[in-house]
Amino acid sequence: MDCGTGYLLLQTLIVVGLVGIAVILVKRAKEPGDQALTLKITELNDQRRYRRRRLELAAAAPSARKKMIKAFKRDDKSEKKGATDNSPSDAPQRVWLLDFHGDIKASATEHFSEEISALIDVADPQDEVVIRLESAGGLVHAYGLAAAQLDRLREAGLKTTVCIDKVAASGGYLMACTAEHVKAAPFAVIGSIGVVAQIPNIHRLLKRHDIDVELLTAGKYKRTLTMLGENTQEGREKFIDDLENTHRLFKDYVSERRSAMDIDTLATGEIWYGNEAMQKQLVDSVQTSEAYLTERMASSRVLQIKLQAPQTMSRKLGLAVEAGVERAVLKTVETLEASRWHKR
Repeated sequence: MDCGTGYLLLQTLIVVGLVGIAVILVKRAKEPGDQALTLKITELNDQRRYRRRRLELAAAAPSARKKMIKAFKRDDKSEKKGATDNSPSDAPQRVWLLDFHGDIKASATEHFSEEISALIDVADPQDEVVIRLESAGGLVHAYGLAAAQLDRLREAGLKTTVCIDKVAASGGYLMACTAEHVKAAPFAVIGSIGVVAQIPNIHRLLKRHDIDVELLTAGKYKRTLTMLGENTQEGREKFIDDLENTHRLFKDYVSERRSAMDIDTLATGEIWYGNEAMQKQLVDSVQTSEAYLTERMASSRVLQIKLQAPQTMSRKLGLAVEAGVERAVLKTVETLEASRWHKR
């Protein structure tokens, strides 16, 4: 073995070792910690006021900054005194903010449901719950459960508003349609009311190599289509019937919550952008979540709540590695996408 080969082997071992460590850290980061989840509450009014004051101070002449700081303190003291003197009926309305970022398995549902349970315990009928929703959909049963969590808010008599800045399609729209009011950004992707399934089949490849696969079932339709066995026309027809039935349930669920929609026309699996979606009554208004929350801050306290896992060292490292890998993949995708427009 020459030096060059030995060096290459060492590099390969180091890379494999680092990838192994990264996989372990990411896995540990996603495992529930030994400690209970902590509830983080952020009052967005205070956050916005702090940023505004920072900008005002930065833009002011140095000689005027001390006077401005004193004025800020007086305002804070006066506001605090006013809050103490006011009766509960005079207190600003509360807007509770939740976030849901969905993957194919709607993995965030568990924490999301606990956040909703906490809200139902403390929210008043005059409060509003705003959900910033982002999801392109995924597994039927997973998003059915996620949508059922939002139904709980309506059943508790709470006003709900869903804000879609990027995408709420398929299972994401199944969740969005539960809200009393749905807002979408002008180019948010909305709709995809349909069902899809894709199953590869390698039966002919196995048969060519004299490999038999035996599939034993009890029940005529226990297995309709398979990856390894020979599929039948009867199995295909039954599988399609199951898809159609799921689609029918999807349509019924949406039409019950948005009766003004022409569900048969819109449940084709197509998507529409925000302005188009409003015209077709999939959403109620076109506005970004940031614009809406800023508008609500004028008369209400906007409180963002989030359940967080304990920030252990292994979790922090794992999340950092995961974020690095994700950035690398996105960069590669962006480069490949941009290359389509480069002149050859």
